[in-house]
Amino acid sequence: MIKRPLYFYLIALSLFHSCKTAAPPKQVVTETAPLLEIGTEKFSLEEYQDSYNKNKFATDSTKELTPEEYLALYTDLKIKVLQAKEDGKDTTQDYREEISSYRAQLAKNHLVDKVLVEKLTNEAYNRLKQEVRASHILVGVSEDASPEDTLEAHRAAIALRGRLEEGADFGDMAARFSKDPAAKKTKGDLGYFTAFQTLYPLETAAYSLSVGKISQPVRTKAGYHLIKVTDRRTNRGMVQIAHVMVIMDSTASASQKQAAKARIDEAYGHLQNGEHWADVVESYSDDKQSKKNKGLLPMFGIGQMVPEIEETAFSLRMNTYSKPILTMYGWHIIKLVDRKSIETFANMAPSLRKKVVTDSRGKVIETANVKRLREKYAVQELDDQWQAVATLADSTLRTGKWDYIRAVSADWSGSTLFKIEQRPYDALSFLNYVKRKQQPRSKDASPAVIFKKYYNDFLGESLVEYEKDHLEETNPEFRSLMKEISDGVLLSQMMEEQVWQRSLSDSTGQQRFYDRNKQRYNYPDRALATIISAKDTQTVNAIRKTLATTPYKLERKSKEILFDANAENIEPDQQEALTDLLIIMKKNPDYLVEIAGYRASEESEMTSANRIRNVVKYLTAQNIPILRIIEKDYGSFRQSAEAERNRRVGFQFFTESKRDIEKAYNSESNASVTIQDRYFTKDHALFTKIKWQSGEQTVSDNNAVIWANVSKIEPARGKTFPEARGSVINDYQKELEKQWVERLKQKFPIKVNTAELEKIKR
Repeated sequence: MIKRPLYFYLIALSLFHSCKTAAPPKQVVTETAPLLEIGTEKFSLEEYQDSYNKNKFATDSTKELTPEEYLALYTDLKIKVLQAKEDGKDTTQDYREEISSYRAQLAKNHLVDKVLVEKLTNEAYNRLKQEVRASHILVGVSEDASPEDTLEAHRAAIALRGRLEEGADFGDMAARFSKDPAAKKTKGDLGYFTAFQTLYPLETAAYSLSVGKISQPVRTKAGYHLIKVTDRRTNRGMVQIAHVMVIMDSTASASQKQAAKARIDEAYGHLQNGEHWADVVESYSDDKQSKKNKGLLPMFGIGQMVPEIEETAFSLRMNTYSKPILTMYGWHIIKLVDRKSIETFANMAPSLRKKVVTDSRGKVIETANVKRLREKYAVQELDDQWQAVATLADSTLRTGKWDYIRAVSADWSGSTLFKIEQRPYDALSFLNYVKRKQQPRSKDASPAVIFKKYYNDFLGESLVEYEKDHLEETNPEFRSLMKEISDGVLLSQMMEEQVWQRSLSDSTGQQRFYDRNKQRYNYPDRALATIISAKDTQTVNAIRKTLATTPYKLERKSKEILFDANAENIEPDQQEALTDLLIIMKKNPDYLVEIAGYRASEESEMTSANRIRNVVKYLTAQNIPILRIIEKDYGSFRQSAEAERNRRVGFQFFTESKRDIEKAYNSESNASVTIQDRYFTKDHALFTKIKWQSGEQTVSDNNAVIWANVSKIEPARGKTFPEARGSVINDYQKELEKQWVERLKQKFPIKVNTAELEKIKR
């Protein structure tokens, strides 16, 4: 049955009674008085209460507006929206597309069972606190197998479980009977895992069993699993390691294996003799990616790294390193850099909510949602029509090449498979759905089962779409939200047209407004000063020395490039240094780089210049402006004691930003350095310690040294129009808006029901 709004039935009832010859008895209809009337538009107390609850802190997050104060804002919004609708702005293509886009985004959040998501999120977090070790035996059967084949597999799993309960060894049985390809080697052992690291049904079985117990058959896409839990332990958290790695694959010859072992032992020997970790990584590690960062790898937890590295990492104490260990990738020396326990639920909840929707739990949520919608809406399935359509299922469904076209076929568009609230869904739409969704299935899949699953999926997706299409009718929260969005879009369009664009383009109006209101725009007494605060005088003086010349020199360099004799071009093995340089320049937009070129005395005079030019060519090709590059050709001057360094290009960074100097000092230590270079007013906190006068001064305060150089004191004065322009435009917009609203109030009379307003709950 089609759901209709109540007024539909009231109108129908009225028309029905008007056809009768005898006059019906008069009925008294009580209608709630509106809170607000604008023109012919009426707004109820409930509608206003909802808006007030959401927006009563709109102008100041610390001060709550009274219902009377918010009513003025509410009325202004509604009168502007009313004008927008009268202008037809809610009928334009642009408006419809924008609202449709917002609706599609917002609907997603209202189509999810939030209670179930929260339940699964809490369940997942509680499981993450513990690691489970389990083994399994898989009795294989396709998820699309016939009922007969599925039943046979289930009986086989039950029989296996019976033998295990009688004392048969689980590992031996897994090696003999499990369809898991790894079972012969692992004897079914899945190792330790936690939430999200295996299929949800297997995870649930493992976390539900006591140690030593064997589950009933657990169904997954692959078949039926018997799960045995062999151990439990508290989650060991996350670790971060650095490593030295000598690559050696499984196909290496005996001599290659011997060489790899000798190389890792040599690296270990250097560490034992006190050589710095970073130096050993640089000299010995074959992992090019981690080598750039002293061998550091991303943080990981249980089941995310090969077992040998995982077990070694979790057994180390902080900042200690292991003896060489062998994995399938080669030899490693592991150093423990950081360790973290599992985070709080509050911190993890947002990411867990995303995971439970996207991992194999998603199917649980989807199934529960379809069940909820089946109960919410009247669904009528027409079995006779389905039986006619079901005859189209054939073996091509297994290959994903099925097509419903036949030499003689029915008019499937006229055949209704099911109805949702009396809305029909035809067979042709379903058949096209199957064509679009089909994909190859296993050889033992039953075409009839595949076809029925597609039908159930089609019905489920149709229910979700029906819910989505009718959200405004069934979900008051969504209806209210969409009303707000609609009003917001119309308001924005009207403000752009009537206020914002006019205020920005009307330079004459801006000037007139400024001339009428000059008294508003003033500078107070101001001091132009550079103020440095640091922990001691030595740091303050070092910063002053750095700031004495511009651009400011940073204590930061990038890796230099060494060239072979007479070589000028950048070779592939030198590219890494240029990549690092480029990353630094792009991350720090105020940096300049000095490119210093050198040559050996026996090389030609142009060699160093050409080396510089090739580096500059690389940077400019990567969109680094030439104005950020300083070229210094030192030729054969400044000869180094290391002969190969006489053929180099070096990089020194400078900056034009005092903020970069501040960051540099604060990154090196707990320096707590601040550098401020601007105008200060007399009431600024720093000038309770510093004298209001020109010149340099140094004071000590709370374990800090403050140095100030006040270059000038400016008395209070009025702002010129260019200085005040930003404030003028802002104030001019307010005046334009006020004038516009006054005109609208003349056009749309406003009536407020004060008795209703007093009912507002604060």
